[in-house]
Amino acid sequence: MIQIEGGVCAAKGFAAAGVASGIKKEEKKDMALVLSEVPAVCAGVFTTNLVKAFCVQRNQKLVKADQKIQAFVANSGCANACTGEEGRQNNETEARHMAKALGIEPEAVLTAATGVIGAQLPMEAVLRGTELLAAAKEASKEAALEAATAIMTTDTVPKQAAAEFMLGGKTVRIGGMVKGSGMIHPNMATMLCFLTTDAAISKELLQEALLGCVQESFNRISVDGDTSTNDMALVMANGLAENPAITEKGEDYETFREALRAVTLSLAKDMVRDGEGASKLIEVVVEGAHSDEDAVTLAKSVITSSLVKTAFFGEDANWGRILAALGYSGAPFDPDNVSITFSSAAGSIKLMDHGTPIVFDEEEAARILKEREVSVLAELYQGAGTATAWGSDLTYEYVRINGDYRS
Repeated sequence: MIQIEGGVCAAKGFAAAGVASGIKKEEKKDMALVLSEVPAVCAGVFTTNLVKAFCVQRNQKLVKADQKIQAFVANSGCANACTGEEGRQNNETEARHMAKALGIEPEAVLTAATGVIGAQLPMEAVLRGTELLAAAKEASKEAALEAATAIMTTDTVPKQAAAEFMLGGKTVRIGGMVKGSGMIHPNMATMLCFLTTDAAISKELLQEALLGCVQESFNRISVDGDTSTNDMALVMANGLAENPAITEKGEDYETFREALRAVTLSLAKDMVRDGEGASKLIEVVVEGAHSDEDAVTLAKSVITSSLVKTAFFGEDANWGRILAALGYSGAPFDPDNVSITFSSAAGSIKLMDHGTPIVFDEEEAARILKEREVSVLAELYQGAGTATAWGSDLTYEYVRINGDYRS
């Protein structure tokens, strides 16, 4: 498997577009299209929030019904969530107009939205956008970048990834794009993720692979502890690579799953790096837990701690906050047998060894914590369980961004 360029257009038979429809001010790109030249099997993972936007509700029904999908259309600048019957009808109207512009059935179009909750979609702009998208679509890395740009809200950079690998003697590709910078928390971060692949794979195995990869990537990141009403990760598989169809688990399925995981993990880390106001990417590795499930719980507990996040912002080697976060996670371990180590490109320093604090060089620790990316290793010596989670620090800039979000 190798990393390649091209985002959602990396796989065979996919085109994209990103346009300025007028939803946002200053002619910023605000609508995106991803199109497969043939109907594709589709899988999806959606927000766990009880409050769900209309695009989420509609997409869930279509994905569950095994509907073949050919297009994703997304807008930024308006979430179209909690907008009553008018909002529901606007979502349906957008799907119909996008389908008409592309010459496909409305049920083959999935919709997505991100932005302020409670505002109605400006339908004149949205419908103009569907026409612009249909006219602008092309299969190129430039078009993929425009689409990735069009779904941004508080993101500062577009986020894309793609991989190429072999299945049954055929070259297969997976590409993707994601938006997400704030309201990022395990169990579907506030994000829109669109993935494409030319692999031939059954709907059931595609869904299983996507769910597993989401759990190991997007569900292990944290910026601020919030999730939203519009979160979704969608993948289309159009089969144009002509590999022997993956209809049961085996070597080909594992190869596909590992490539999908590589793409989703790359996108997840990019979300943390671009977290609202973030100055650091923090990696938390837990080793020696009773089980992998316990390790996941422990790693998430540390990475979601506001006190841990602020300590890293202040470049303060306050290992006590990490031990406390492990302690309230709910997963069992022996606090008197924990070792904690910080590391970065500037070096490594152990702060606790088997439950005993180590007198360490504060200047050396500060030097390690000044790096943009810092790793925490928590060794528990309880079993074989291991897991990794990622998060950003919590800064003054985060408060500023979210204090005036609507303005």
